[in-house]
Amino acid sequence: MSKNLSQIASYPTLNRIAIFVSILLGIWLPLGIPIYLLSQDSNSASIIALTLLYSEFMILVQLWGRRVYHYPNLLSHYGLKFDTQSLIKFALGLVLGIASLTLLFVVEGLSGWLTWQSPPENLFRILGEGLLVALGIGFAEELFFRGWLLDELMRGYSFQRALWGSSLIYAGLHFIKPWAEILRTWPEFPGLVFMGLMFVWGKYIIWPISQPDNPGKSEFKSSSNSYSNNSNNHFNSNWQQGNLGFPIGLHGGLVWAYYLVNVGNLIRYTGKVPEWITGIDQNPLAGIMGLLSLGAIALWVKKYSVYQSK
Repeated sequence: MSKNLSQIASYPTLNRIAIFVSILLGIWLPLGIPIYLLSQDSNSASIIALTLLYSEFMILVQLWGRRVYHYPNLLSHYGLKFDTQSLIKFALGLVLGIASLTLLFVVEGLSGWLTWQSPPENLFRILGEGLLVALGIGFAEELFFRGWLLDELMRGYSFQRALWGSSLIYAGLHFIKPWAEILRTWPEFPGLVFMGLMFVWGKYIIWPISQPDNPGKSEFKSSSNSYSNNSNNHFNSNWQQGNLGFPIGLHGGLVWAYYLVNVGNLIRYTGKVPEWITGIDQNPLAGIMGLLSLGAIALWVKKYSVYQSK
């Protein structure tokens, strides 16, 4: 059985991804669908179902590493580490995410495009809820998209293809909605792609741990040695492990800042400019200003990122 599973490592990339996703959904759907059908609270049903799905993913990916790649700790290989450098990178990402979105709203406020509202009485509760939501989303999505998915794509494609492939898939899965909504909110799609690119580059960021002229040799170690004993492994030995601390923090910071402003009703748009500038449905990601902000952050992250395009 174990020998048969090891053969999956030599399958084409898309086949491996399809097998993993099929197993994941095959186990989850019989449990997830009844939760949605029987629950009267759609929000609670979503939280329970997604928590169940992600718990299953955490178990399955460990088995996938041991049985398919003969690797004992695939999560560490994905870049999920709990050390000082990871904590520093997480904190930097969190601060950058909060500061960048706050700066965007400040600029729009000074331009007269929005006005600030009085904070609600339950502001501290919203802060706490937002932090939990932000950390949950940041951790889950980064481990899935910049961890498992990126790793699988890297095994069969160049870095550039893996970079764009994972980013487009990330944006596409977040854009599953009715066709009318897709047409109405299409400006959000480029923003999601920008975020995907930014988070991949952020996984390999070396600032401020290392300097650009010494591309993170002490921090980013090639993972080829971990797989050298696997004869079926076609993993590109040039790829480096990276660290998910920064993208988890950056992702969480963006979500936390937006949650606080949105749920706390801290801003109100004046309508002096069209929605496509400030963001459709008050979502900065679906507006020109948000895209410019994301683009600037992405370029900065890329500047301090070690990545290989061979």
